[in-house]
Amino acid sequence: METTDPVAAAVIAASSRRDLAPTSSEAKMPVTRAMFDALMVPCYAPAPFIPVRGEGSRVWDQDGRMYIDFAAGVAVSSLGHCHPAMLRALDEQAKRLWHVSNWFTSEPALRLAQRLVDHTFAERVFFCNSGAEANEAALKLARRYARDRHGESRIRVISAINAFHGRTLMTVTAGGQAKYSAGFGPNPAGFTHIPYNDVAALEAEFARGNDICAVMMEPMQGEGGMTPGTPEFLQAARRLCTAHGALLILDEIQSGMGRTGALFSYMQKGIVPDILTSAKGLGGGFPIGAMITTSEVASVFTVGVHGTTYGGNPLACAVAGAVFDVINTTEVLDGVKARHALFIEGLKAINARRSVFKALRGEGVWIGCELAGPLRGKAAKVVEAAGRAGLLVLMAGPDVVRIAPSLVISLDEILEGLSRLESALDRALA
Repeated sequence: METTDPVAAAVIAASSRRDLAPTSSEAKMPVTRAMFDALMVPCYAPAPFIPVRGEGSRVWDQDGRMYIDFAAGVAVSSLGHCHPAMLRALDEQAKRLWHVSNWFTSEPALRLAQRLVDHTFAERVFFCNSGAEANEAALKLARRYARDRHGESRIRVISAINAFHGRTLMTVTAGGQAKYSAGFGPNPAGFTHIPYNDVAALEAEFARGNDICAVMMEPMQGEGGMTPGTPEFLQAARRLCTAHGALLILDEIQSGMGRTGALFSYMQKGIVPDILTSAKGLGGGFPIGAMITTSEVASVFTVGVHGTTYGGNPLACAVAGAVFDVINTTEVLDGVKARHALFIEGLKAINARRSVFKALRGEGVWIGCELAGPLRGKAAKVVEAAGRAGLLVLMAGPDVVRIAPSLVISLDEILEGLSRLESALDRALA
């Protein structure tokens, strides 16, 4: 490419360089965990080691130590680290188009939307960047739909105690955990929280008046202790919403994209939502969120009513399309169910030897291990001990160790990870 513009010429020359070795002082600067405490807003308390490389369900830190990954970035890395299909999609799209804004559309966004419509209840798709954004959009859509169809009084949203729906002000209010919503008030009005799986409480809220615009539920509570929704509760939510003209919103940020052994968990529950949200595993590690719904519900979101700068980004949608194509296969979804059986068998064997679990619950490769005896309330200690044993795991409250690995984690890695978990439990007991 020839140009008489010296600035453009310099940019073209720089972009054509093939020597990508770091040359600046910044690139050579040592990076330590202590830098986090000095530089970052203290919203997190990360592990003492820094992961630098991943492959499949294995991660290596700065010292070259290998960890088995049972966390997958909080149920995000659905195909593990650096999956070939994702690498190909990202590389191909990176050479074509990175961003155009929503003044335009893009081929990757439309292809991904078509996949979601073809394989779910949905007829319309809204892309964003995260689960919180997807849930924010779902809540706004439900309120706008209720206003347009039923009038101004229909604003109330019923959700569950111990729910988790994101970190925006609206979504922390929808989530029924004060530890996330306290201290930011006044919080948005119009949210009522009931005990999860309490059909009578849900029926009582609908009996109170005709002001409910939506019920928002996770098919299984993740952050709230890995508690599955009972069929009776989820079906009651669908029945009551239909009877009263309210919308059923299912938050499948964690449960979706194959994690429970179906493309989305609702497909195993005998219900169909009006709005569903997806993120985390949808992008396999590349940030993307989606809200999907019917044409009727979507019709109230007219041009300019809602939006997001990066939603539908071509890079994100290209990667998510590759992730979707790998996950939405009989081989992978049946494999998730087989892996669940292996996990449960191994965890039961550990419990028979150590008596450390009060209960094991969950679906697919999304399992909660409720701690018992002297480990009760010490999930954080187990997570820390697991790191020292070369295993990445999560917690879901003080009593529950959460396992959420790649959907395609190898059977050998499951067995090795369970062995490391048992060592971590011994360390935590010591």
